[in-house]
Amino acid sequence: MAADGPLLPADERLGAAIRTSGIPSGPAEFFADLGNLQVALPVLAAVLAYVTWRTRHWLPATTAALTMALVPALVGPLQHLLARPGPPPMAPASGFYPSGHAATAAVAYGICALLLARREIVYGCAVLNVAVGIGLVRQGYHWPADVLGSWCLAVLLITGLAQLLSRYGRQPDGDG
Repeated sequence: MAADGPLLPADERLGAAIRTSGIPSGPAEFFADLGNLQVALPVLAAVLAYVTWRTRHWLPATTAALTMALVPALVGPLQHLLARPGPPPMAPASGFYPSGHAATAAVAYGICALLLARREIVYGCAVLNVAVGIGLVRQGYHWPADVLGSWCLAVLLITGLAQLLSRYGRQPDGDG
């Protein structure tokens, strides 16, 4: 799917439809920018500081920060390996799958939702990431599959973090 295959034409048609859909450029650019490291990392850092202060435990913040560090460590090599061309006007440049911006947003805001553990925040995180993905495609920075691939990577990373935290991230109760 990333470079060739039967779903590629559908991905390109969907991307073209979103780019020409009439979604205003200003809001699309705003949401696309929420996937920038300069935006997502300070939000994540604030939540990590709050959770550490509230719980007095450093392990959740440390494992969350390490999970976030895996994003560029995984996305960069995948982009280089797959070398998928970007949508117009980015083409013929390559290295667009998976989207680093979508992965950054999904993992950073997903970790925030996981650590804050409130239903409203989880729903807000999902809506925010959909808006980021649509903004990235609308502005012509990525194909829809680039965003979808990043979301899949984010699910793996956040699920792994959740499993680690459920196993090791809690202090023993009582005399445990």
